[in-house]
Amino acid sequence: MDVSIIIINYKSAKLVMDCVASIYEQTHQYSFEIIVVDNDSQDGLEEKLKAGFPATRWLQTGYNAGFARANNAGIRIALGEYVLILNADTIITEGAIDKNLALIKKEPFAVGAGVQLLNTDGTNQISGAHFVKGGLNTLLPLPYLGKLIRYLGYRFKSTVPSVQTIKDKIEVDWVVGAYILVKKDVLQKAGLMDEDFFMYAEEIEWCSRLRKQGKLYLFAEPKVIHIGGGTSSDYYTTTENENSKNLWNKKGRQIIVSNMLRIRKQFGIGWFLIIAGTYFIEIPLFFICLLLHKIFTFNNATYTFKNWIDYVKNMGVLLRYCFKIFLNKPYFYKVA
Repeated sequence: MDVSIIIINYKSAKLVMDCVASIYEQTHQYSFEIIVVDNDSQDGLEEKLKAGFPATRWLQTGYNAGFARANNAGIRIALGEYVLILNADTIITEGAIDKNLALIKKEPFAVGAGVQLLNTDGTNQISGAHFVKGGLNTLLPLPYLGKLIRYLGYRFKSTVPSVQTIKDKIEVDWVVGAYILVKKDVLQKAGLMDEDFFMYAEEIEWCSRLRKQGKLYLFAEPKVIHIGGGTSSDYYTTTENENSKNLWNKKGRQIIVSNMLRIRKQFGIGWFLIIAGTYFIEIPLFFICLLLHKIFTFNNATYTFKNWIDYVKNMGVLLRYCFKIFLNKPYFYKVA
């Protein structure tokens, strides 16, 4: 078996069916198996897969296990030389999996690879990135301190970490979790995904360990449509205003906690305290700057006091988990 393709289902039956159909239509050069791991969706997908694609393997977790635990469950039963982590909201185009396997086999030091992800309109999507020291880029969405950090980054000509357009091939530090192809034997040393994570940032932390075993590449020729919205579109958006919403919306609570968990595991206690401290310093700064904007721009401020209130609430959620993250003991960080 050349590759085991692992797809997680959480109440996304149509997306999974479309994704699986595209795999069969576009993958002919290499042998593959498809493992669908279901997070207790109860959406009738198992019966549909058995009827339409009977060779598909089905694995039921029995609860909403999130991204890392569900993928690990699939990896543990995978038979392929390679493992492909593939989002349900992806469509394989122009033999992308065949092309990706052919390309990675030509790279003797490669441990994993990604492809050029596309939006549904054919434009390029962020497909991977380079690490930023201490995870400082997680602070960029902050309404006011984030703008200062962004300005300093441009001022000192820092390299933009995200890779949106791939030219031929590029070595990166991490690959977007919508599509990650990994040599299975590398996992004996690098380990599986960290099961403390529920969702978001787990593939970044995983890639930091994979990188210690070899190189991660993004290839331009294989292209995969990533519909987004079904899983993690808010996390990878390139729009500053959209990213800022993650600071005060419900999904943002999980993103913030997962980011801090990743920073603690990847960069250590010192950077964890610096990043967490900056988030909390933003609370009074956000309020003061917002108040000044309201006074001097006649209510035409970019943000609202409701944004500030919701940001404070999300910081309360982060505070609740901070001590556990600081201690770095096993815990399932699924934010309610």
